Amino acid sequence: MTDANGVRWVAGVDGCPAGWVVAIVNADDPGDARCEVCFTFEDVLNLDAAPVIVAVDMPIGVPDVAIKGGRICDNETRSRLGGRQSSVFAVPSRAALAETDYGRACAVNLEHSDPPRKVSKQCFGLFAKMREVDSLMTPDLQDRVYEVHPELAFWALNGCTPLDLPKKVKSSPDPDGLDLRKSLLVAAGFSKTDLEFAKWSKRLVGPDDIIDAFAVAWTARRLLRGEEITLPADPPRDGRGLRMEINA
Repeated sequence: MTDANGVRWVAGVDGCPAGWVVAIVNADDPGDARCEVCFTFEDVLNLDAAPVIVAVDMPIGVPDVAIKGGRICDNETRSRLGGRQSSVFAVPSRAALAETDYGRACAVNLEHSDPPRKVSKQCFGLFAKMREVDSLMTPDLQDRVYEVHPELAFWALNGCTPLDLPKKVKSSPDPDGLDLRKSLLVAAGFSKTDLEFAKWSKRLVGPDDIIDAFAVAWTARRLLRGEEITLPADPPRDGRGLRMEINA
């Protein structure tokens, strides 16, 4: 689908304190891009730009029984990231995801995991956004909406080599790590000005959120062209028929 000017748009989506930050990118010209903030994931799907591919850094497909390290795609992604592997959380069981209390989520996941495991607090902090995406996803919608991961995108941008600098240090953005990621995106054709765009307060959208949104927009362009790397190559499906995969 193209807009009135014949442009095909793709979207890279990352969660942020305000909701979701979206990098909307011309599929044929990464220098033609803009950022928007959506309060809900439903708003992302209904953007006026009507992106033909939406790449989102949030799990799609949730297992009934969680295994060590999360889903197969979580483990395969983590194995490629070297020192950045801690950025990939283990996705819990679907029953645990339904819980809004941390203690209950841990107790339920212990009953629905093999071997029994609790839920990390970092992962539990994403539960609301995970449920938001999960409530809208269908197998048919996966023809347009794909799970991605920014650090896997940077791994691919860096010649399938893990980055040697973190994005954050002690929960604060690391300038050197962000500059490294910006340089990879600029080399791929993105505008440095877009990557440093600061329309919103950092309390609403962090600089790392914007960088990550553009990184997964890069993956969205690859998905549109059929150039993506999918982990695992033959993804399993969850109980609702959703593919459990991560793309780069």
